[in-house]
Amino acid sequence: MKDIICRPAQPHEFAAVAELRGRWVEELHGPPDVTLDAFVPRFAAWARQHTASHRCVVSVRGDVVIGMAWLAITQRVPHPRAFERLSGDVQCVYVVPDERASGVGGELIETVLAWAGELGLERVTVHSSDRAVSAYRRHGFAVSPRLLQAEVGET
Repeated sequence: MKDIICRPAQPHEFAAVAELRGRWVEELHGPPDVTLDAFVPRFAAWARQHTASHRCVVSVRGDVVIGMAWLAITQRVPHPRAFERLSGDVQCVYVVPDERASGVGGELIETVLAWAGELGLERVTVHSSDRAVSAYRRHGFAVSPRLLQAEVGET
C-alpha cells in the first residue's frame, strides 16, 4: 500500500469514480440499463452538484483511481442542547478486484470516519454487503438494536 494514497476526490476524478460505480453495479447485477458513456457524465455532474451533502474519498495509485467511498451528510433536527446536528452514512465503498484484501478498503473506511469526526457528525451508519460486514466491524461499526430500517422501494 506504500504507493497508494487515500484522499478526498478531486472534481476531475468524478468520471473515474463514475466508472467504478458502473463497474460495481455490473459485478453485482450484470449489465446496467444505461451505457457507461451515458452514465459517467450524468454521475460526474451529480457529484459536482452535491459536494455539500456527499463527500467522496478515493484511493489512487499514481493517477489511477482504484477505490472510492462516499460520506452522505444529513442535517438532524435541532434540540435545545445542540442546534446544529449532523449524521452521516457511508455509501458506495468499492475497491477494484485486483486490490481487494490489501487494506485499501479499510483505509477508505478510516478516512471517511476521520472526515466525519472533523465535521462533527454525531454518528455514522453503513448499509453493508455481507462480504464487507467484518471490515466495518474491524473499524468500529457495531450492530445497534435501536437503528431500524424499512424497505420502502427498489433501487
